[in-house]
Amino acid sequence: MTRGVGLTLAAAVIFAVLVLPNHPGTMKWSALNRWPLELPVLLLGALAIGPRWGVTYAAALALVFAVIIKVADYGMFSAFNRTFNPVLDLFLVGAGLSLLQDSIGTGLAALAVMGGALALILLFLALERSLRAWARLSPPKPVRLSAAVLALLGAGWAAADAGHHLEYWRFDKSPPGTAWTTRLTVKRGIEVQQTATELARFAEAAQKDAYADASGLLNALEGRDVILIWIESYGRASFDNPLYAPTHLGTLHAAQAEIAQTGMAMKSGWLTAPTSGGQSWLAHGALASGLWTSDNGRYKAMLASGQRWLFHFAQDAGYRTTAIMPAITVGWPESLVMGFDQIFPASDIPYKGDPFRWVTMPDQFTLAAYPALLTPDTRPDFVQIALISSHAPWTPIADMVPWDAVDDGTIFNDMAARGPAPKDLWRDQDAVRDAYRRSVDYSLRATFAHVARLGDAAPLIIVAGDHQAAGFVAGSDNKDVAVHMIGPPDVLDRITHWEWTDGLIPSPDGPVRRMDSFRNAFLDAFTYAQVSEMVGK
Repeated sequence: MTRGVGLTLAAAVIFAVLVLPNHPGTMKWSALNRWPLELPVLLLGALAIGPRWGVTYAAALALVFAVIIKVADYGMFSAFNRTFNPVLDLFLVGAGLSLLQDSIGTGLAALAVMGGALALILLFLALERSLRAWARLSPPKPVRLSAAVLALLGAGWAAADAGHHLEYWRFDKSPPGTAWTTRLTVKRGIEVQQTATELARFAEAAQKDAYADASGLLNALEGRDVILIWIESYGRASFDNPLYAPTHLGTLHAAQAEIAQTGMAMKSGWLTAPTSGGQSWLAHGALASGLWTSDNGRYKAMLASGQRWLFHFAQDAGYRTTAIMPAITVGWPESLVMGFDQIFPASDIPYKGDPFRWVTMPDQFTLAAYPALLTPDTRPDFVQIALISSHAPWTPIADMVPWDAVDDGTIFNDMAARGPAPKDLWRDQDAVRDAYRRSVDYSLRATFAHVARLGDAAPLIIVAGDHQAAGFVAGSDNKDVAVHMIGPPDVLDRITHWEWTDGLIPSPDGPVRRMDSFRNAFLDAFTYAQVSEMVGK
């Protein structure tokens, strides 16, 4: 009786690992309805082979590896709406640990890491002991042989199911049961191989840039200053999610009326970002380089390729190029190939106030302070500003203050001390969504109030969202972001053929283009001769 209970519990442990989902949408009790075809293979195989040759250790290690893949997928789906790719995403472990440390403190973060490592060790021991419990049975030889035959048959059945779903072959109906864990692990291995091949192709394709040798680009700007402002986590959800649209559309309508009073025109459209939930640099890279940097591997390949960014072309056109990057708090060697003459990370922006936890400074301060960083120069300015107040975890949130009261930023200190702490806020998803709504609204108000203040200088201003928030916040897996262009009417006439909507509210059914199309479209629109006529001349 005791042995029977022990064997049942051992089988239940392995069953739980095999049916463990890898996606938030399937983390439900209904997952227990799956019948994992690997379970009888493992149990009968252990019974047939016995406790020898380290088979139980190898099988337990393989199952732990499968759990790691599933948990990594779960985290990536929650944050970025995609699976985990070991080749491309290992660097995110460090970034995630840094965010965890900032959110809950070094001590608790260290405990969380040690707890995770301990959990894996305990899981390995539990799985190995569960397999060993079946391997230690000593049935008669005919029973052992029968178990071996049944295990082989079960393995064939599992292979048939995996091959069917991986499309190596097709049956009219999927075989009963599921070898889901097996095919997930195999699929991830295939993806690793394909990624390595794809990166090599990407690096080669990046060398073939038809615009690289064109001359006289951006001459239609006639030396006008250009300012590109990125708003963190600002996407289509601000327009079509009823949790956010009333607030954000109201702010945009008010900003539109204020900017119109300056005499500047506005046009708005949609771009599809290469990422969602985070990794803003992928969006920045796609828009400025003209290459689809949908993951970190492609991004690194793009940096190594010698591809010319929008800022390189601006330099050729006589511009001083500048990056205002309040989120950069460590070395940024990648910036050396992006075409910037000068870069201002957080430490070089004169903010004397307290940080808003992960957010180094509120957006209003960044927008108020950067003009003083642009020392007198005979060249016009082409500036990128990457705002961060609407970056997760969306607490605390600053208030707008009079622009002439911003000063050194200490006016924001009381706001920076407000709660709730991220660990408290993120216990309640509805509270997270509301904080996101208010955070993006703050960034929109700060950005467009600053744009209205620039009206007299008549620059060309581009305001773009970098990506949608994580799926549970955005309410969808859509990756579209809003992009706005603001400037003198005759300048914006040059993008009429883009079919963007007049004003700050893009038409919901307006054209949607991938973000990597922007570089070439911008070069073409703001060059008197068509670029296609200038390539190679």
